[in-house]
Amino acid sequence: MKKVLLTSTALVMTAGVAAAEMSMSASAKLSYGNFGTGLTASGSAVAGGTVPDAAWSSTADLTVSGSGGGGSLSYSASLEIDEGGDGLDAGAFTLSTGGLTFVYDDNDVGGIKTTATTADATSGAAGGTAVGADVDGEDNTHGDYKISYAAGGLSGSYTVDNDTDDTEMTLGYASGALTVGLAMLDECDNLAGAAGCDKTTTSVGYVMGDATVKLSADDNDDWDASVAYVSGGTTMTVATDETNMYSAGLSYTSGDMTFSARQEFNNPAGTVDETEFGLSYKAGDMTFGATYDSGQENHFGDEAQTVINASYAMDGVTFAGKATDQDEVEISMSFAF
Repeated sequence: MKKVLLTSTALVMTAGVAAAEMSMSASAKLSYGNFGTGLTASGSAVAGGTVPDAAWSSTADLTVSGSGGGGSLSYSASLEIDEGGDGLDAGAFTLSTGGLTFVYDDNDVGGIKTTATTADATSGAAGGTAVGADVDGEDNTHGDYKISYAAGGLSGSYTVDNDTDDTEMTLGYASGALTVGLAMLDECDNLAGAAGCDKTTTSVGYVMGDATVKLSADDNDDWDASVAYVSGGTTMTVATDETNMYSAGLSYTSGDMTFSARQEFNNPAGTVDETEFGLSYKAGDMTFGATYDSGQENHFGDEAQTVINASYAMDGVTFAGKATDQDEVEISMSFAF
């Protein structure tokens, strides 16, 4: 009887103690090629450049994650190790209670995104003077921490970048077929007061059977409108914006094959009308894909105008190959542990 009572008492005493879990994952990749990124040729420090000869390269990543919590509080954190010279790197730290969540992840929290800073072009750090475009042609996320709340159909968030005074605040509401959103973005510090760095955007969406209507507009006189209609595996979309450009898109899925096409019309002077095509196919462990986007002329890597790729998975190893219209090619082996 004493043993039973002692065991019951121990269970009661530990019932409120936070339960914790730890996990570890790793990946590695060996590749041979000369792929670039966005507007940057592989190995080039400036936009454009000459595609270099193919070379060997490798990457390796190890992530240790932990999570825990009790009845009203949960938390998680991670430690990342990669092949770079920076050694250990802390991943996202999260703390949640009820519908309230706090996330900290240095320069990697979504929300505040800039596409033009001189500091990014040289070191990848936040801050700097506004320039025409990032050297790699891609958006960079600079948010450091976010506080968010969600309950029922109501949601909201507040994102801050520690290196600047840039912030983003969002509010959202969803009820049945209706969604409404408000986003207030201020990145004037990072973009040195460039035009349009401070804006408020209002959006609304409504689902009517198989059709979805979306509208958005900001206080910089920019707006977008679209209607998407879904019928079986086919999705048709038409859209327009403040420049009177309009586009028509089609996506079709049948079994393991997906095909998409999109065309822009009546773009403003100095901007070309874009034509886009995409095809993907999966058969067992094999995948194949091809994309074309006339608006990506003179871009490199996965953002090139034409990209063809194929892969095959076998016994935990994925063999892949891809090529672009910029005389780029990459052959790789990837492992997940």
